[in-house]
Amino acid sequence: MRFVVGFGVVSALADIVYEGARSVYGPFLASLGATALVVSVVTGGGEAVALVARLLFGRLADARARRWTLAIVGYGLTALAVPLLGLTTALWMAVVLILLERLGKAVRSPAKDAMLAQAGTVTGRGWAFAIHEAMDQTGAFLGPLLIAASLALTASFGPGFLLLAIPGIAAILVLVYLRRRVPDTSVFEPVDQTRPPDELSREPLPRAFWIYAAFTALTMAGFATFGLLSFHLVEMGTVSVAIVPVVYAVAMGVDALAALGSGRLYDRIGIRGLIVLPILAAAIPWLGFSSSTAVVIAGMLIWGVVMGIQESTMRAAVADLVPDARRGSAYGIFTAVYGLAWLAGSIIIGVTYERSVVLSAVVVTVIQAGALIVFVVARPHRHYGWAVQRR
Repeated sequence: MRFVVGFGVVSALADIVYEGARSVYGPFLASLGATALVVSVVTGGGEAVALVARLLFGRLADARARRWTLAIVGYGLTALAVPLLGLTTALWMAVVLILLERLGKAVRSPAKDAMLAQAGTVTGRGWAFAIHEAMDQTGAFLGPLLIAASLALTASFGPGFLLLAIPGIAAILVLVYLRRRVPDTSVFEPVDQTRPPDELSREPLPRAFWIYAAFTALTMAGFATFGLLSFHLVEMGTVSVAIVPVVYAVAMGVDALAALGSGRLYDRIGIRGLIVLPILAAAIPWLGFSSSTAVVIAGMLIWGVVMGIQESTMRAAVADLVPDARRGSAYGIFTAVYGLAWLAGSIIIGVTYERSVVLSAVVVTVIQAGALIVFVVARPHRHYGWAVQRR
């Protein structure tokens, strides 16, 4: 648990950096001349980079000896790219830096998740990922508030981005310290001595994993990015630009609470609890694209609940579906599917939004209905139980 909490501190500091910046990507890009479609594609494309590139870095993270290096390099990229946004005046430069920041997420995440999964062998994986996510979201709560304060004082995005260099440097220092204390995370989980590592790394991923990935892809294809939601908030005059990061911070607070609750529930009943995801995600555009402030805020809170479940419970389940020797690759494949689906959905939602808010909401509802049907018909929770027993 000390290791999980230590990594939680690193993630909290890093989240102050990139979630602080992410909270204003919509209005920031709009200030540089971006349209709603550009905002949706860039923010969705950024998430795709953060997720699809894990195919490569997930495979690299199968080797336990590389996991710390990948984690440090990944956090370093984020700590560098975000402050540089404070010096950016051109739209193309901002897009490059946003994608670079998201690449850092891709580099570190499979290695980080694999190490957390090892620690979760002792603590319970649902709880380990929930604790980590809750601490992670503490930073996601504080970062947007820091940006909001900077915007209120300076009426400019630049100073806030530059200020985020401080927690970025702190995150790297804590991460290096944690590596010195726990240089080999295999101490948490014994290696299968009955089978050679090469044989374990060639073992095919089970059917349960692929069913689960398909369900996840559909839920993400119908999930609007906060960038588009915040763009709508400002364009409709629902709230001022300075209030957007505050709304994001509140959503991140809800995210943390949802992660703790869903993590505990996962350790008790497994994947079955994820049936609520398509239902919650379908409600987001109907509320978040409203012209009523109260209704929009309700939509943002539900968005936070969905994010909390996605970032904790959905990740924990992957570790329980595959052996440790394939976890790096499994996380890479899983998040690549997740990211491609989110990118495709972001494009569809962005295009339909420019035509009609109602049309966009209807499309999201249809996609989430498809996810719900897959969950009910394919029953990933049944295959999940079989896979865990087999392992």
